Amino acid sequence: MMELATALPPWLPIIIGAGLLLVLPRAVGYTVAGISVATLVPLSLVAPAGAHLTVGFLGFESTFLYVDEATRLLGLGFGILGTAAVWYAYASGLSRRSGAIALAYVATTIGVVFAGDWLSMVFFWELMAITSTVLVWAYGGAAIRAGYRYAIAHGIGGSLVLFAVTWHYVAVETFAFGAIVDGIAPGGPALLAVLGIGVNCGFIGLHTWLPDTYPRPHVASSVFLSVFTTKTSAYMLFRAFPDGDLLIAYMGGLMAVYGVVFALLQHDMRALLSYHIQAQVGYMVAGIGIGSAIGIAGALGHVFNNIMYKALLFMAVGVIILRTGEHDLYRLGGLWREMPVTAGAFALGALSITAVPGTNGFISKGMLLDAADPAYYGAPEFHALYWLLMIGAVGTFLSFIKLGYYAFLHGPATVTVTDATPGQSIAMLSIGAVCIGFGVFWQAFVGILPGGEALIVEGSANPYSVGHLIDAVGLLVVSVIGFAVIRKPLSSVGHVRDVDRWLNPLLFYTGKGSMLAITELYAAVDRLVVRLVVLSYWIANNPVTTARRVGLTPADSVAANGGRPSTIPIRASIGTTVLVITVVLTLVLFILLSFT
Repeated sequence: MMELATALPPWLPIIIGAGLLLVLPRAVGYTVAGISVATLVPLSLVAPAGAHLTVGFLGFESTFLYVDEATRLLGLGFGILGTAAVWYAYASGLSRRSGAIALAYVATTIGVVFAGDWLSMVFFWELMAITSTVLVWAYGGAAIRAGYRYAIAHGIGGSLVLFAVTWHYVAVETFAFGAIVDGIAPGGPALLAVLGIGVNCGFIGLHTWLPDTYPRPHVASSVFLSVFTTKTSAYMLFRAFPDGDLLIAYMGGLMAVYGVVFALLQHDMRALLSYHIQAQVGYMVAGIGIGSAIGIAGALGHVFNNIMYKALLFMAVGVIILRTGEHDLYRLGGLWREMPVTAGAFALGALSITAVPGTNGFISKGMLLDAADPAYYGAPEFHALYWLLMIGAVGTFLSFIKLGYYAFLHGPATVTVTDATPGQSIAMLSIGAVCIGFGVFWQAFVGILPGGEALIVEGSANPYSVGHLIDAVGLLVVSVIGFAVIRKPLSSVGHVRDVDRWLNPLLFYTGKGSMLAITELYAAVDRLVVRLVVLSYWIANNPVTTARRVGLTPADSVAANGGRPSTIPIRASIGTTVLVITVVLTLVLFILLSFT
């Protein structure tokens, strides 16, 4: 079994599943697709640490399969969620074409996660941008323009990462992870890498593609999009900066606050969830920036957990949109009576993302807070970061109290609808079970994290201590009271524009201006070349007239034959002229070579 798990790259079965989904009957195709993604689970469990598959690629040796604790963790998470997402897509009516594109997107992210060197990682990174863009475009309508903006953002980010990896190779002369330096080479490569990866992570100012894109496509496509790009990016940031960085840590803290503030202001349910992707990735970025053992374990554990509960929330909201046709949460209400299963699934996801005890989010978020808190394991320079993360935690509570209140609890049901289909229910509740299971059996969860077993042995990971439980209850009480205070003022706030208000026009007019400048320059050069060719052709056919016009032959000069018109033919065809010039140049070249 182990030999089979390491004989082929893990993305290959998924690519095959995507191809079969296009040609097989819909039910059969989606079944095969789900099985192809599910292969990630046994591979991640049984592949031995250090296993690798190295092949020749682009003239270099590249590793398309590299196994360690981090790749195992993400492979397991993507395998579990990907299988449920395929089942949800089938039950939600996603077309075979879009389903195949989604599987190709999953395959490219798996290529990034299991890559063992920078060359193969950046190759799959670029493919991930392409497949995710096509998945957005496949829905048509408003998703087309959003998809173009998405493509521009990820094109810029991917280019920066490519330049970083190239510069890294020049500096250390290898693409292999950790061969010369841990992570990306310092200096220029590190700067380009953090900016390029920061686009996909949703760093503040580089994040506008998130709320712009994810609310646009089919709800099942949004489930895939909500999980793979940003979580893969957090993993790649860990590979690039395994020892942490103070500025990266504080960027994570600011993301946590910025994301929840804008989430609270949203009317569109998927836009609210999209801003919370930025906020939750902020926790991961903060842990990676802290760089300690508990910080890294907490960050990667939060990656795994966010894969689960974020997708679950998008699934539940997707069912609401499919059943009601409504995206604005303020136009909903009382749906728990009509959709109890969907309401229960949403509750599981909301409890997990807000880190209520008994859920997986409580475990990983608690580890991250401990990593930043000087009262536990944080250094003094992370004290302010700890409070940023605490503010983010309160904002997360407020956001999901708001979403749950207006969608499911507020007033009577505004519409009469049916609940989730059996397929949607199975997909949601299975992911909800993972969220609860890893929250209750937390030792099993921490044990699969990088360095997790050591944390358990030394007692660093103890989420259910009295202090942690008191903190959790305090956050919940403050958030409930806070929502009661801000509910009415918050509901009166209209649409609040983000930095896209300035960024999108800037990108549009910069792109338009650059395109016009290039095309007009090309047109001017083309006109000049055409005129020169026409002029040269005319001169070749009218040498005497040309000579007179430039003053080489006086217009009133007397001819040698007494003034009679010359009968000597001085015009020649263009073919003869080219032949004579070729012969003369050949003779000159021969003479020059004879004297060298």
